[in-house]
Amino acid sequence: MHLALVAILVPSYDSGLAFFVDGLGFDLIEDSDLGGGKRWVRVAPKAAQTQFLLARAVGPQRDHIGQQGGGRVWLFLHTQDFAGDRDRLVAAGAQFEEEPRHEAYGTVAVFRDPFGNRWDLIEPAGD
Repeated sequence: MHLALVAILVPSYDSGLAFFVDGLGFDLIEDSDLGGGKRWVRVAPKAAQTQFLLARAVGPQRDHIGQQGGGRVWLFLHTQDFAGDRDRLVAAGAQFEEEPRHEAYGTVAVFRDPFGNRWDLIEPAGD
């Protein structure tokens, strides 16, 4: 078994693609029209086993965009180039809440994506 997909609410498919694919450089795995304005949009970091399903929020779901983690960091992005990926994230609309700090497990900083989700960008120690 493995975790295949994690749905993440976005205001629109295009804004989700702009951040994840254009900004972060994730691969666009699938973008299928399901009719009625719905699409099945999957993205993932290169060679990742788990993918994101970009879910366009509708109706009351809009109130929960960026709040799926209940205000906590709930997404953890590993990198081998902290400084380069930090710059790339900022250019893509992410806002860092702190300067990078060095922990026993590696270099880390919390950021918010353009939708409000809180992430850790981590360059693991030893990478």
